[in-house]
Amino acid sequence: MSTDVVVLGAGYAGAGAIKSLQSSLPSDVDLTWVNETNYHLVLHEAHRVVRDPDVRSDISVPVDAIRNDGTEFLQDRVVGVDTEERLVELEDSEGISYDYLLVALGSRTAFYGIPGLDDHSYTLKGLDDALEIHEAVKTASREATRGEPAQVVVGGAGLSGIQTAGEIAEFRDHHRAPIEIHLVEALDEIFPGNDPSIQGALRELLEEAGVRIHTDDPITEAESDAIHFDEGDPLGYDVLIWTGGITGQAALDGTDLDNQHNRVEAEATFRTSDERVFAIGDSAIVDQGDQPAPPTAQAAWQAAEVVSENIVRAIDGRPLKTWEFDDKGTVVSVGEKAVAHDVKMLPFDTFGGFPAKQLKKMIAARWIADLTSWNRARKSWSSL
Repeated sequence: MSTDVVVLGAGYAGAGAIKSLQSSLPSDVDLTWVNETNYHLVLHEAHRVVRDPDVRSDISVPVDAIRNDGTEFLQDRVVGVDTEERLVELEDSEGISYDYLLVALGSRTAFYGIPGLDDHSYTLKGLDDALEIHEAVKTASREATRGEPAQVVVGGAGLSGIQTAGEIAEFRDHHRAPIEIHLVEALDEIFPGNDPSIQGALRELLEEAGVRIHTDDPITEAESDAIHFDEGDPLGYDVLIWTGGITGQAALDGTDLDNQHNRVEAEATFRTSDERVFAIGDSAIVDQGDQPAPPTAQAAWQAAEVVSENIVRAIDGRPLKTWEFDDKGTVVSVGEKAVAHDVKMLPFDTFGGFPAKQLKKMIAARWIADLTSWNRARKSWSSL
């Protein structure tokens, strides 16, 4: 009798796990992959589509380019997980039974209960989101004038917010569009929680690009044409983009798995409160001692290989490996420029210019190559 392993999600964690499982699972194990779209999106490059929709084919990898003939793929939306019956509930198909389940469904944008924010803002969690933002910015700029430029507000100055603001600035410059860009952050500095050297370098690039930065004043309400702050005056907008924070998928709301805000709690082995269910990526809060693993692409890439090995070990009844996140550094783009910080094996703390830009492109290309081939990565190079 075969063993059924089911993987939910095609983000960095899910796609990486599928790639690894295909080469490590025994021949008597059936592998099923479920995702709402039939492609993997290189999400940390999705902001490029905000400037130029033509790059979408270079940063989306078809599922069929990743899976082998032995992996069954089902395109459907996960609506629930019944751990008692060991059943994945789907929107349009019959449920899928499993012996071992890997939850890698990614996350949704968190709105923190701020009135009106969900209703009036765009988010950037997928390819369709990026295309919608592009159209909104383009339309707003066409209806604007030099005397009354379009006001584009990006809420949240973390990685996504900074990179989105940079791409909108590139769009503005390329099309000579009448746009003013505002980047809003509730905390006292952009890229919160990171080293002051990279914060300062990113602030400098954003200001050079003409992005107006507003910090140390949280948004308290969003209306159809303005956001309100705790202390400052309201800020009017034509396009509002919200990139602040994450929460788990609604599909995990009714499970018996221990979770926080629908993000499943997992040990450093990726095993959850159910020994048959593992969780990684943004879907999970993975124990790393003092604080959980960061919800980043880098962490998901590293986790995918270890969780795959642990699923094989679980099937065999062997002890599981403990994973420890290894931070290899940070690279952030601002339009055509980039800043790198604390990159391992390099003798620099924080640097920009051509080396940082090429390093960021290489990171994305390496990921595409690992999933598919260097030939596909080379074809994508100009868009990264």
